[in-house]
Amino acid sequence: MNAALTPFLALVRKDIILFLSDRRALVMTLLLPIVIAAFFGSLFGGNARTSAIEVALVQQDTSEIGNKIAAGLKADPNLRITSMAMADAEKAVRKGDQKVAIVLPAGFGEAAGAALFGNGGKPAIPLLYDPSQPAVLGMVKGMLTQQVMSVVSAEMFGGKTGQEMTERSLRQLDEKAQTDPDSRALRDMLASVQKFQALPQKDGGASGAAGRGLSMPFTTRDQQLSSGAAEQGYNAYAHAFAGMGVQFILFMGIDMGIGILLAQRTGVWNRLLAAPVGLTQLLLSRAASGAIIAFTLLCIVFAVAVAVFGVHIASLPGFLGLALCFGVLTASLGLLIAAFGKTPEAARRIAMFAVLIMVMLGGAWMPSFLFPEWLQKLTMAVPTRWAVDGLDAVTWRGMDTMAVAPAMGVELAFALGFALLAVWKFKRA
Repeated sequence: MNAALTPFLALVRKDIILFLSDRRALVMTLLLPIVIAAFFGSLFGGNARTSAIEVALVQQDTSEIGNKIAAGLKADPNLRITSMAMADAEKAVRKGDQKVAIVLPAGFGEAAGAALFGNGGKPAIPLLYDPSQPAVLGMVKGMLTQQVMSVVSAEMFGGKTGQEMTERSLRQLDEKAQTDPDSRALRDMLASVQKFQALPQKDGGASGAAGRGLSMPFTTRDQQLSSGAAEQGYNAYAHAFAGMGVQFILFMGIDMGIGILLAQRTGVWNRLLAAPVGLTQLLLSRAASGAIIAFTLLCIVFAVAVAVFGVHIASLPGFLGLALCFGVLTASLGLLIAAFGKTPEAARRIAMFAVLIMVMLGGAWMPSFLFPEWLQKLTMAVPTRWAVDGLDAVTWRGMDTMAVAPAMGVELAFALGFALLAVWKFKRA
């Protein structure tokens, strides 16, 4: 074996043995990302069914239309309707117990029927909502619109209320129709509606009336798509393990850098440099041991994800390449922390802050595709974004090695930049 390589390998072996000797730290390094990733995976998706939205219903309109709208909302499987008085609904929304409260005001059914044919002002349905749930408000609005349109139109075209309102409207329009072309056109339309209302219902009863109402003119056929063999759609466990794995392995990189600062404080670093080992060789040995440890830890974390939580790795070579590149990135970050850190205590605080910002912007806590568009573009300059997106790509997205080659290249570019800065700083010290 090359004589120059022997001390390098000895230093790498020494660092790995020291890391493995602290069993408690080793267990925590492995256990924390697995436990937290499992929690976030189950919380934001996993195999759990999406829960129904908690909605309070204040029904002040007890007409036939109001009762049918309330019944339709209660039958919707996406909503969990709780009937409440107005004061109770306001209190529940303020406390966050209910995400939205729907208020059906008195006289809404008749007013909505008149507005359907343009013969009256549009009545308003007050919606009280938790300000932390704006997305839920939009979903509830959509479901409410569907119910109101279906019930009101069915009643207007086939119900008793609709027949009475049509007759009343025709009487009011008779005089206006003599001089106003718009009123004449509306009267002719309502006369046709009256003829339609007079037709016998084929099945008799409420279902026939409901069948005459307006309904959504389309339906959707949902199909999840991913590349390659995965074909299983978004997997929250896969993303959670990617994010938590990246976060806690970067924390290990911080410990590596702090270890160098502690060695400098105690004089161990100077004794190593006094041996027949150059500064560059000593730094490279630390980087090599750190990269090996980080690579191994990430592989173990994902092995648990595959075995216990059903995460699918579509491209094993792509995953191993990403894990290795991220290990090199972690090691070079540790060297950078050691090079620019003044004291272990100050360096740890600054490094923790920097890593948490990188992890947050990298989409480790929540998928980056949920970020605003401007932030998605900004985070392309953050190495953790490439790491997390790359791990997502070779797991739930089902992509191959070539698809994640850019992510590996960016990680190695950041690693090279960090390493060069660290070596430059160490040589100047």
